[in-house]
Amino acid sequence: MRVAILGGTGDFGLALARRLVEAGDDVVIGSRDAGRAQEKAREVGASGGGVNDEIAGDVELAVLATNADAALATAAALAGRLGSTPLLSVASELRFAGGALPGTDPRSLAERAQDLVSVPVVAGLHSLAAGKLAHGRPDEDAFVCGDDAAAKALALELAAKIVGGRALDAGPLAGARALEGMTAVIVNLNKRYKGHAGIRVTGLP
Repeated sequence: MRVAILGGTGDFGLALARRLVEAGDDVVIGSRDAGRAQEKAREVGASGGGVNDEIAGDVELAVLATNADAALATAAALAGRLGSTPLLSVASELRFAGGALPGTDPRSLAERAQDLVSVPVVAGLHSLAAGKLAHGRPDEDAFVCGDDAAAKALALELAAKIVGGRALDAGPLAGARALEGMTAVIVNLNKRYKGHAGIRVTGLP
């Protein structure tokens, strides 16, 4: 699969790129700074790097891997550049008040990104930590939500390559509200128990 990781010079984007390159995918790294994108692409073995809006449309799947506070602005800037390329949103909007909490908007970042672009948006990978992903395929499941079957299939295919567990279809895009909230739960568990929490689902065939 040919994948563009937009905002791919951050910790999660680079960790994801490493795992996809390891799996044999053709990965390009995006950034606001082309030079930095190219530098990081060489570092992780990606096939190239460039400015986000220049690489977004020439791939099978684009991953929106920016920080949460930049996700919607990045999606809006890419709206005319994606062509027919679906967008996978991985960020979680959090706030902190006695612990990590979901953001105040009742709709997920992924749902709001869908309002800004004309291509299908899917959401996933929210339970995966960059630090663990950087060092190998974590022994965890990965979850993907979406309304478009073809886009969701691509995201599930990607997810299956980066975890030791399963890539699971978690339902429609509206379910991204729960997936993004799951990040807050994991942050709180890690802080409380000084660990590195991950999720595996039991009871499925």
